[in-house]
Amino acid sequence: YDEIIYTSPDGIRYDQHEANRLSTLENIVILCGHYKGIDYRIREHLITREISIGDYVLTGGELAAAIIADSVVRVVPGAIGDESSALTDSFQDNLLAPPVYTRPADFRGWKVPDVLLSGNFAEIARWQEQQAFERTERLRPDLLEDKR
Repeated sequence: YDEIIYTSPDGIRYDQHEANRLSTLENIVILCGHYKGIDYRIREHLITREISIGDYVLTGGELAAAIIADSVVRVVPGAIGDESSALTDSFQDNLLAPPVYTRPADFRGWKVPDVLLSGNFAEIARWQEQQAFERTERLRPDLLEDKR
């Protein structure tokens, strides 16, 4: 196997970069403990990577494994209809995604920004990039530490 992962609070903090890395591997095993974990000898001799999905405790590693599997499969080419979509998700470039608007363009007087209705794709892309940066700066400034 390319990687034998154990879901554990002791592991590296899981993020999109790790999901991207794992998506390039051919064979992954995710081992989940339940209650207090697994025999430590397995961790010492068979596990190649320990991953934590956050600083909280679950009753078992099954949900963590499902989260890891879902996030890895999402970036495997062909897994979702629009392959480029996964590349513009939050965290791919350490930015949150820009706001998403759907139809109708005016709902209860709440309007979609005019730039999104303009048809000017270059201007829309600039607006989305600006919004992503501003949202990240306001909501998750920790993600921008690498960009400063």
